[in-house]
Amino acid sequence: MSARPDPIRCAFERGTDQPLTRRGEAAQSTLAAAFNCSGRGLHTGRHANVRVSPAAADLGIVFRRLLRPGAAVTIPALWQARVPQPLCTALQGPDGTLVRTVEHLLAALNALEIDNALVEIDAEELPIFDGSAMPWCDKIEEAGRIRSTASRRMIRVRRPIEVRDGRRSLRIEPAETLSIAARLSLAHWGELQWEGVITPESFVRDIAPSRSFGRLKWALPAKIYAALSGRPLLRGANLSTTAAIVGSRVIGGMRVPDEPVRHRILDLIGDLSLAGHGILGHVSAAHTGHELNHALVAQLMRDPSAWDLI
Repeated sequence: MSARPDPIRCAFERGTDQPLTRRGEAAQSTLAAAFNCSGRGLHTGRHANVRVSPAAADLGIVFRRLLRPGAAVTIPALWQARVPQPLCTALQGPDGTLVRTVEHLLAALNALEIDNALVEIDAEELPIFDGSAMPWCDKIEEAGRIRSTASRRMIRVRRPIEVRDGRRSLRIEPAETLSIAARLSLAHWGELQWEGVITPESFVRDIAPSRSFGRLKWALPAKIYAALSGRPLLRGANLSTTAAIVGSRVIGGMRVPDEPVRHRILDLIGDLSLAGHGILGHVSAAHTGHELNHALVAQLMRDPSAWDLI
């Protein structure tokens, strides 16, 4: 890894409720130390070892899939590398190598303002842990953060961009911070809503605890299908890794009010990070999911007249 400029060490301030916005003194950040973790994937059910390390300024977030001793594939966390996979965000290298279910880690890095990091993994899928982003947030906070002398650049939305798919819609428009207003309707529950500015504080408090969710009556047939077909789909899903919905309740209760819509926001924050920089804009989301999230990012990035890099 190339040498970084002498960094300015700073504590990771979990309690500082500052919006994700570009200030004159803003500088790029990376981790102050590497951290390791391991666990099983939500879809493959396979064990993975992960090491997240500091990285040089302007590198961004990069995944390195370790295939065998001496062989690895590097995949940048950018929208051009994203490929469709069921119920997750997946990135693909030039040779077809996949890294899947990256959205929770990307959301934590994005919201906690870690601009540069190297993520090494010895399997196809990142661990799901408890289905939330809190384990990643805890690891990032424990590692701490250092700033470089390189300026932090942001994507400032100049005009509205919208994508739709039936009742699903996603719109981003100009704003001075990243803010999200989301709603989600579930049978037996009615409409769930959350709205707020995304800051390190609000993410850890309001969004990161929310877990991947699904209805138990649909998850069990999907797991049987995956086992019979050999497809990597929900093989690691259980009551410890997801919020299982039965009727109008979550087994064991919700961690935060309206937990399912907050988890959709968590996924959205991770997917937005594939733009390559933090985004300044107000997002309105109705029943969104990964496919619509990626459609918005792709449409925004393919239209340079809709944004500035500041």
